[in-house]
Amino acid sequence: MQQTHNTKKIPNVRLAEPVLMSAQGKKLGRLASTVAHLLMGKQSALYERHIPRGAKVLVTDAAKLDIRLAERSKKYHKRYSGYPGGLRLTPFPEVVAKKGMRELIRHAVYGMLPANRLRNMRMKNLTIRE
Repeated sequence: MQQTHNTKKIPNVRLAEPVLMSAQGKKLGRLASTVAHLLMGKQSALYERHIPRGAKVLVTDAAKLDIRLAERSKKYHKRYSGYPGGLRLTPFPEVVAKKGMRELIRHAVYGMLPANRLRNMRMKNLTIRE
C-alpha cells in the first residue's frame, strides 16, 4: 500500500493569543520547556503536530534568570559542526558577555522543540528581551 503525501502548503491558521512570560527567578530548563510547549501549541484543544498553531511568546527579564554561581562556572554552551572533533564548548560567562542571556534561552528552547521543518517557523514566534 502506498503512503499518501500531502503536498499542499501549510494552511494559514490563526495563532493562539500572544503570551507574556517573565524569566525572573525561573530556572533555565523549566522556562525553556514551558516556552517550547507554548510555541508548539500543545495547550490548545486544536493541537495538530503538522500544523503550527502555537502562540507568539514574549519572554521578558532574561537577565534575571535564576542561575546559581556554582552553575555559572560549570555550564557550557555546546555547538557541533557535524565533523569529527567539531564540538565547540564555550564557557557560560563568555556566552553571556558576548550575546547575553537571550542566547542561552534561545538555545535551550531550540533544543526542546522537535527537529522538523516547523522548528524554525516556531522559533520565529519567540521574542526574548533582557
